[in-house]
Amino acid sequence: MSEVKKYTLKPRENVFPNPELFNESNCKINYAEELNERQLEAVRTTEGPVLCIAGAGSGKTRTLIYRVAYLIEKGVPAENILLLTFTRKAAQEMLKRATNILDDRCRRIRGGTFHGFANTLLRRYATQANLSPNFSILDRSDAEDLVNYVRTEKGFAKNDTRFPKKNTLLEIFSKSVNTSLSIRNILEKDYPQFADLYNALEQLYDAYQICKRERAVLDYDDLLVELKLLLVLNKELCAKISREHKYIMVDEFQDTNSIQSEISYLLASEHSNILAVGDDAQSIYSFRGAEFRNIMDFPRKFPNCKIIALEQNYRSIEPILKFSNAILDNAREKYPKKLFSNNESTDKPVIIKPASVDEQANFICQRILDLREEGVELCEIAVLFRAAWHSNELEIELASRNIPFVKYGGIKFVEAAHVKDLICFLRVIRNYKDSVAWQRVLLLLEGVGTKGAEEITKLLALSEGSVSGLSGQSKKKYWNAVKSLVESISSIKEIEHPATCVKAVAELYFPLMKINYDDFTKRIDDINSLVQIATNYQSLESFMDDLALETPDQKQSGAEAVEKDDEKLILSTIHSSKGLEWHSVFVISLIDGFLPSTRSLGSDKEIDEERRLLYVACTRAKKNLYLLIPEHCRSRGYSPINPGFAFSEPSRFLGEIHNINELSETWVLEGEYDF
Repeated sequence: MSEVKKYTLKPRENVFPNPELFNESNCKINYAEELNERQLEAVRTTEGPVLCIAGAGSGKTRTLIYRVAYLIEKGVPAENILLLTFTRKAAQEMLKRATNILDDRCRRIRGGTFHGFANTLLRRYATQANLSPNFSILDRSDAEDLVNYVRTEKGFAKNDTRFPKKNTLLEIFSKSVNTSLSIRNILEKDYPQFADLYNALEQLYDAYQICKRERAVLDYDDLLVELKLLLVLNKELCAKISREHKYIMVDEFQDTNSIQSEISYLLASEHSNILAVGDDAQSIYSFRGAEFRNIMDFPRKFPNCKIIALEQNYRSIEPILKFSNAILDNAREKYPKKLFSNNESTDKPVIIKPASVDEQANFICQRILDLREEGVELCEIAVLFRAAWHSNELEIELASRNIPFVKYGGIKFVEAAHVKDLICFLRVIRNYKDSVAWQRVLLLLEGVGTKGAEEITKLLALSEGSVSGLSGQSKKKYWNAVKSLVESISSIKEIEHPATCVKAVAELYFPLMKINYDDFTKRIDDINSLVQIATNYQSLESFMDDLALETPDQKQSGAEAVEKDDEKLILSTIHSSKGLEWHSVFVISLIDGFLPSTRSLGSDKEIDEERRLLYVACTRAKKNLYLLIPEHCRSRGYSPINPGFAFSEPSRFLGEIHNINELSETWVLEGEYDF
């Protein structure tokens, strides 16, 4: 036998081109022509930490795209660039646009969400993370079911009717993880009625964690928690991963939670080449765990950080920006910036004070029809509000006038019951220990109840998914159905191509769907869509991971199909409007108690976030901005017996603008209208 020789590979960073040899004049793209001065500075500053404060409509995405291309042209290998965004679609769109302006090297950049990136690393380094390589990812509903199972199994709330429901329990656990606050703190702040149960909830949380480990499953929060632990507890591995991702860009940094920011810092620990892009003025998601302090404290984390503010707005006319800037003048903590635009106009934001929410709805409908006559398409008009119920009267008025509209929100594709059923079939094919998925699949069979499903699930786990381990169930009335189902799943497990596998599962599921859903004919299209989606994947693992991490944009049963040319008005909460823009925007019910919300008056921090909500709403408008302040309105939870009408005060945020009469114009409503 010949002698075995070793050949040592050098770290990739040693083959990076010398930055001193880079000459921008040789680039394919003329960056100085394509970008404004501040954008160009953010693109060119590739070494060291950079905080880019990107004002609304200031070309943040364009800056990131050109920075990606710039790094590639500078000679940085694509695999050493990491782009973290809050949706997979955003990352894909950026890399696609970067490819269009440069070449295919941009497609090879590592881009995606924090959760998707965490999933990739945890599967690659599963051994070091003490995880099973084929772990399943629980969606929200499945995680709730598992929490409920543990609660029942461990005897929690057996004799206590005040114990939180499963969805509340998971909300408490998730908020604790994402805000890095104790369960006790979460209870005291958000669920004071359960504050005395904190000991029991902490025990339940620990039992839930153990249960997930035993079943080789992770929930969404675990992906981030486990990645952070992996990086913190494995210093050498952390350094290796950091060197692999030598240039890091994090989009929407103001929306990161404490774990995501810590992961960002750990990934940059070997080089500090990190660009954090965001806008402190658009930090509005604290209820999801987003931490405003992350973007404010970034310069403290990196003392040599360069701060670049993008202030030129390409969306709105100048009067709208002057009004929006004035909203933030009274913010207690912010980065200094003033949005400006070259889009001059004499039209100012309009303030209207209708007598009631009904007259508010009447005005909006009439003005929308006027705009439509002026050539503004319905899909270019939006009505924004603080809470979904604020649009109740408007929706009735729109329907009565036959004005089509769409309201953002609703059931996601994979959250539809029949789609979840089929996904659970796929999950047990991948991971026989996934008791949550087995439970849902077995309950589809006639005669199988919760107790029977639990018994069968335990036996399947012991027998590694084999029907041979179920011999003790042979006398049960549902035996034949269970035996046939398990055997069919075992045979499908041998199918390699994901589309073929999903199709086989669909054929197995169709008879069960007919039994379990009276309207099964409406659901068939969704199952066929799932089969079609699978044709785009090369492995069942990647297909399942994408379904769990981010929902494909497909219709679900009961939803109206919207054609591309189907013109509809947009109704949206302000939270859902962030990142979007329209020709004309109506912001309704601008009264104290609505915006700011009564529930957000407990601290200066909460009030500041409410102020930023109004800023976000106003900066969605390109040409027309209408601000409505009804003089009296209905309180939440009104009924025909007690309508709850009350006189209202204008939002304090409008009252803070000392020169509001100079920055806006007022319209007085005239004419007769029964309201």
